[in-house]
Amino acid sequence: MVSLFRTHFSLFAATAILLLGSGLLGTLVALRAEVESYPQIIIGLIMSGFFMGYVLGSHFCPQVIRTFGHIRSFSVFAAMGCVSVILHGLIIDPIVWLILRVITGICMLGMYLVIESWLNSLATNKTRGSLFAIYMAVNLLALGCSQYLLLIYKIESLAPFALIALFFSLALVPIALTRIEQPAQIETGHLGIKHLYATSPLAFFGALLSGIINGAFWGMGAIYALSAGFDIAGVTLFMSGVVFGGSILQWPLGHLSDHYDRRLVIVVVSIMASASAITVFYMIESHHAVGLLAAFIFGGSAFSIYPLSMAHANDNVETAQVLETSRGLLLLSGIGATIGPLTAGMLMGWFGAQMLMPYFSALMLLLAGLALMRRTIGSPISTSAQGDFVIMARSSPAMLELDPRAEPIEDISSG
Repeated sequence: MVSLFRTHFSLFAATAILLLGSGLLGTLVALRAEVESYPQIIIGLIMSGFFMGYVLGSHFCPQVIRTFGHIRSFSVFAAMGCVSVILHGLIIDPIVWLILRVITGICMLGMYLVIESWLNSLATNKTRGSLFAIYMAVNLLALGCSQYLLLIYKIESLAPFALIALFFSLALVPIALTRIEQPAQIETGHLGIKHLYATSPLAFFGALLSGIINGAFWGMGAIYALSAGFDIAGVTLFMSGVVFGGSILQWPLGHLSDHYDRRLVIVVVSIMASASAITVFYMIESHHAVGLLAAFIFGGSAFSIYPLSMAHANDNVETAQVLETSRGLLLLSGIGATIGPLTAGMLMGWFGAQMLMPYFSALMLLLAGLALMRRTIGSPISTSAQGDFVIMARSSPAMLELDPRAEPIEDISSG
């Protein structure tokens, strides 16, 4: 694995640098919008724009990469991303910010596609599982660490936006100087969900609801922490705690699902997420330490729902259908992430910022109820027939081709 990391270092380095900027941007925009006294529903709409761009980008970014190649396309997406980020700090206007969030989402999806399709082209049947694991580790670690960059500059200034633009620019360096040969083309397939509900209703709703929570957390989580009495350092601890919880607890929860009925595990994890969200709601203002611990557990359980849903769906399809099923779940998660900030912003505007955690708790209880209902309908799949759980973060369609559960790819080293 060390050898793989060294060989593909330029792509992993670009990923880490890019996500340090992207992870900071989402939290910064939400906090700055709160400082500007935008209504919660407007903030939710602005934050949903990023995920809207993400979904839109999945349709036309692949064609840009096919036409102009990986390095030139990455350069265009990075340059447009830099411009968009700087304009956030230069033009303080909610309508402009909504447009800029959509553009940023498209650019981020495009850069993800470049890196991940490049990794796909370099993978063999022997290495793709390890490449997938390294990439996910870099992804989650960079997102968690990005929150601490909030402490460098005052959020009211242009400086933090300039810092993010700096990261987007620096991500170009390892890509532009890499000696790794560019892929000839990019293949991402069709993001179809036509038969997904019929195949696995629980996975369908699991991906959708986890997307709603993921989008609402990244869009409104910082505002919630601010309303709970945290300063910027406290907001950083809260946001990074949830992210690191999602990184650290995914593996043991997923390992558990490999040995028991996955539907039951989804019930337990959903209830755990619901209970921890309510604990955050009751304890975060009076007992910060307890609230932060509950937030860590919430992140670990809530962020595990998407990979658990994907694992459950893949247990119910043939190996040849795994990739298409995963793409459908990714699209559902993206749709949910677009809805999440908007609905959370509406609730927080009507009932106060403290409603975010009860909202999360209710969504997780709904999923637990759906999972319990599904257990009464069908027979469980034997643990020997289940596939392996794989740690996942919502990324681009290209990354799904590295999922070791998918149908084996042609070994490029053999030709």
